[in-house]
Amino acid sequence: MNSNNQGNSDNAPGHNKSYNVILNGTPIIVFEDHLAYEQIVQLAYPSDPQGNPDLLYTVTYANPNGRDGTLAAGQKLTIKDGVSINVRKTNRS
Repeated sequence: MNSNNQGNSDNAPGHNKSYNVILNGTPIIVFEDHLAYEQIVQLAYPSDPQGNPDLLYTVTYANPNGRDGTLAAGQKLTIKDGVSINVRKTNRS
């Protein structure tokens, strides 16, 4: 995210970098070097209502350099080119 209050910091090296990410099998481009669990869920399911207690999301990721894992609510993922993110939605029964 860019802020106009920070003078020339928008021109700092790597500040406006884009990252090629695979989200649920679809290539997308993101412009942030960290994404929160909630942001990733919103990218994967933009029409779902946020905060619905009947919907559960499982977020898993695989980095091209071998670091794989699961992201929980409140956590952030460091974005790298080529990271693959999968978001699975389930209904609470």
